[in-house]
Amino acid sequence: MHTRRHLIALGCATALLAACSTAVPTGERPPIVFVHGNGESAALWQTTIWRFESNGWQRDRLFAVDQPFPLARDDDGVAQPGRSSTAESMAFLKAEVERVLKSTGATQVVLIGNSRGGNTIRNYVQNGGGDRVVSHVVLGGNPAHGIWAVKGRAEGSEFSGLSAFLQRLNAPKNAEGHEVTPGVKWLTLRSDNNDKYAQPDGLWIGSKGQPTLIGFDGPALKGATNLVLPRVDHRETSFSPAAFEATWRFLTGEAPRTLQPIPEDSVALSGKVTGLGLDPTNPASGNFPDNLPLAGARLAVFAVDPASGIRRGPAAWEQAIGTDGRWGPFAGRPDTAYEFVLAAPGYATTHIYRNAFPRSSGIVQLRPERIAEADRDARALVIFTRPRGYFDAERDRMRFDGQSTPPGVPPKGAGVSSSKIKLGSDAPRPVEAEFNGERVVGRTWPLAQGEVSVLELTD
Repeated sequence: MHTRRHLIALGCATALLAACSTAVPTGERPPIVFVHGNGESAALWQTTIWRFESNGWQRDRLFAVDQPFPLARDDDGVAQPGRSSTAESMAFLKAEVERVLKSTGATQVVLIGNSRGGNTIRNYVQNGGGDRVVSHVVLGGNPAHGIWAVKGRAEGSEFSGLSAFLQRLNAPKNAEGHEVTPGVKWLTLRSDNNDKYAQPDGLWIGSKGQPTLIGFDGPALKGATNLVLPRVDHRETSFSPAAFEATWRFLTGEAPRTLQPIPEDSVALSGKVTGLGLDPTNPASGNFPDNLPLAGARLAVFAVDPASGIRRGPAAWEQAIGTDGRWGPFAGRPDTAYEFVLAAPGYATTHIYRNAFPRSSGIVQLRPERIAEADRDARALVIFTRPRGYFDAERDRMRFDGQSTPPGVPPKGAGVSSSKIKLGSDAPRPVEAEFNGERVVGRTWPLAQGEVSVLELTD
């Protein structure tokens, strides 16, 4: 008897993934297009791309895209400034795939998406002609059946299981009731119970104690290979070593040689500087992510002592950001920690501290902060952020400026990806953050002068 969703236990994943996969060619690999999630950017795929490169996938066949206005509309059918519809997302992806096919000369691509990016991929494959040019799809943490399916609750949202959008995507495609478009190989990756957007209870959508009518298996799709990754959080369904290993096995039928990026002798770093709001140069236009170029910003990059955050000399790179938002390429060192300083009208001067980059990257996306009114009573402000995952005080070992549980992190459950400390002194000093063995050290800066510090995990 068929069930609506088939689950594969992690313990038998190796053989089953190989059996379920039609491996991509081992010579010149097909291009992969990585699609980020709601409100996110291409930068989240950095460590995943490093892992692909370290296992032999050609760098010039790996493409992470940045969708303008990456947040979904509250109601997919109603125009909303600064938000994108499912149709706009599909059109964006279609254009990006066509660009990749033209630039590489390939006839097919692989699509890998996280969260909302999976909605876009499924829509493109099913309704945008993607079935003709896509060989494999990998979806991590995709809310395939919605984040909620409650009658009367925002049914027009693409995240409602009752929305017309998801009802069409999930309509049976054959007599077996498959929910995925035929002719393409599909893999879904989900958490066993730790994905904040696949929860029976509405805690993480602001409705604690109310049922969402969505289970932990919400991301699974009938007709796909469905794999459960124990205890991963929403982002880790795509960006963790476990997610990479499952993806590599699905695409190649083999185990990866390594799960960790192999360092290069020298690194070239580049990316894009983006802002906030409808118009990134206008603070009155909103504080939501836009993935739009922040023209007129200034960037300086400093090598720093990884133990103290103190600069090791003058700026190693300085640049005025042009209309395309691009910065670099900067010739860095794989054994050096860096401070990225962004200054732009309408934003705080933002000091971003990162550990050494083991490999080159063209998606070092940078965005300055704006200071919230609620934080202006501080003398210094430090933000600790984990772009590729969530903090979980029950699961993870953490420390932020001496506190074993960072402020704002709940005692149980992977629900937040950043923590903030407001300091009562603006005297410069080091501030340290640690997460499961990865340690980042930065310096404090005076909030009165419009400066903030961000400690960002590579993870």
